[in-house]
Amino acid sequence: MKKTDSCDTNLLLLRGFDIFQHLTEAEYEELDLIHNFLEAAKGEYIYFPNQNRNKLYFTKAGFIKLGYIDEEGNDIIKEIIQKGEVFGQLTLEKNNNLGEFALAYKSHVSLCAFTMEDFLRLLKRKPEIAIAFSFHLGHKLRKVENRLLNILNKDVKSRLAQLLLQLAADNSCRIENKPAIDKFLTHEDISKLIGSSRQTVTTTLNQFEKQGLITITKKFILLNNLDNLKKMASTS
Repeated sequence: MKKTDSCDTNLLLLRGFDIFQHLTEAEYEELDLIHNFLEAAKGEYIYFPNQNRNKLYFTKAGFIKLGYIDEEGNDIIKEIIQKGEVFGQLTLEKNNNLGEFALAYKSHVSLCAFTMEDFLRLLKRKPEIAIAFSFHLGHKLRKVENRLLNILNKDVKSRLAQLLLQLAADNSCRIENKPAIDKFLTHEDISKLIGSSRQTVTTTLNQFEKQGLITITKKFILLNNLDNLKKMASTS
């Protein structure tokens, strides 16, 4: 993994994240922020299971696959991290994600990394950043909780509709004036995220397209009927 530490660009890159966007140049210099910008190639690990570096990572570009290896050696996806999201030691407690791995997924990724000690120092000196971080973390936890409740209480069609809506909400891409989702997830990825099988996901997506709910192209999934998708997502 490659480090990039150009002082001329660090503040500009850091402002790309919501919680840092109001930092002035004077505040940046005053806080003496200690952090690294990292780059990883597609397929490169940010960290391995049981290789805990006690860091917090902010995703500048690309996708990160978070997961773990089960007892049978299967790769289990916990979450796909996108631009602007945070991962690593989210609770700011040491060694709380020893079984987790983070992998640069689908493409090259760029990250901003803080050690826990340096990030805690920043939060103490800049309470508004602490508040913004708590809101970001709360939103992230709600998404995980909703996904778990969907798996426990809803059928596959509802879970898939909910995931499509969530992915569209996380991205501002529009094509033909319709919300569009970049097809960075495979059907296998989707099946693991909603607790189903790849074959069932493929069949259900095809049904959605026949019903006019979505349009599937080589690069995108267009959401044609948000109202009906929301109704489907709300059913059990």
